[in-house]
Amino acid sequence: MSKKTRRPAIDIGISDKDRAAIAAGLSRLLADTYTLYLTTHNFHWNVTGPMFNTLHTMFMAQYTELWNAVDPIAERIRSLGHAAPGSYAAFGALASVPDAPASPPKALEMVRILVQGHEAVARTARSIFPLADKAADEPTADLLTQRLTVHEQAAWMLRSLLEE
Repeated sequence: MSKKTRRPAIDIGISDKDRAAIAAGLSRLLADTYTLYLTTHNFHWNVTGPMFNTLHTMFMAQYTELWNAVDPIAERIRSLGHAAPGSYAAFGALASVPDAPASPPKALEMVRILVQGHEAVARTARSIFPLADKAADEPTADLLTQRLTVHEQAAWMLRSLLEE
């Protein structure tokens, strides 16, 4: 007979309720980040036209940054004692960023879509701040600040390509 091992309670100074709320917000952030990663990678593969070299390189830098962001977000969820979502079905249900179009759009439409994606991820990150602040969850607040910096800067850089 095997004894069921009881998991020790988490006592990091953040209540169960607050940890659950923050983890739920971070799960939405993870889903948005992964969805935007996939869209950006898709556009990197499929961009064409006179701006090919510029956009191909820019999209690669952006999807690499997004890929490197998913692990810290998921690990913060785990640190709070919750399971990180990790399936396309879960991401689809949680994400505010729409999936990539079925057919690759023209280059400037890709840029517009990515601007909207980065802005959406920034809104999601910003929406978690009140939860982290209320719980004095500095590690989550720090993570959110880092993510906001990246997404706001990426949106600005992409948006500048649309100006005439």
